[in-house]
Amino acid sequence: MTTAVDQLVQQFHENGYVRLEGVFTGDELAELTEEINQVIHHYADWEAAWRGEWRKEYVEEDLLQRIRLVAINDFHPMCGAWMRAIVKKSLVETLAQLMGTDLLEFHHSTLHAKPPNEGAPFPLHQDLPFYPHEDGLRYLDVLVHLDDADEENGCLRFLPGSHRWGPLDHIVGPDTAPHLPTDRYRLSDTVPVSAKAGDVIVFTLWTVHGSSVNKSDRWRRIVRLGYRDPRNRQTGGHGFGQRGLMVLGVRPKD
Repeated sequence: MTTAVDQLVQQFHENGYVRLEGVFTGDELAELTEEINQVIHHYADWEAAWRGEWRKEYVEEDLLQRIRLVAINDFHPMCGAWMRAIVKKSLVETLAQLMGTDLLEFHHSTLHAKPPNEGAPFPLHQDLPFYPHEDGLRYLDVLVHLDDADEENGCLRFLPGSHRWGPLDHIVGPDTAPHLPTDRYRLSDTVPVSAKAGDVIVFTLWTVHGSSVNKSDRWRRIVRLGYRDPRNRQTGGHGFGQRGLMVLGVRPKD
């Protein structure tokens, strides 16, 4: 008999992403939101919008000079509720099933918050350039939604099956965020994935994704939690050389 988990795993392997509904309860969500609001107020960078010529393909001329992104990396050690969220048993077990692993290591946290009416977009890209690993399928990006996300406020959009393409060449440079060529990888070809507050979207390091401008009067606050098989070697980027927190199993001996 095919179970609900089996269906999620099948969908994940087919598309390279999956939405997990209601991972965090109302009480948990209230704590997580309260803490992230304090992080936004006291610690986050309010001018973290990605730069580059690609923005002309994503943003109307009148918005180009005022789009904003609120962001911060690795804020979790200062937040009790987020530390508990990282090791939540039901989430960790589901992630291990999606990855097909008996060992799971937490790698990093990142806040990406789009303010109302001016929240910055993200060009189509893989997360590979930011924290490259040898096997992009044994690294999971886990997006915790603190607000309802839809097309109006810039929900995530994916190219289904793109995880099978492996590592792709990105446009990089000092004046641009890593992104895929806009003439070959178009936002109009992607599938939007709406989510409710408390939902989680999971995808691989090789899954192509992006999002559009938040044109609504609502926030779109998302926290990315990165998890990997500890046997999957990192080759550079954010957190390179650092050992993360084991959330399932015992770290294998080097």
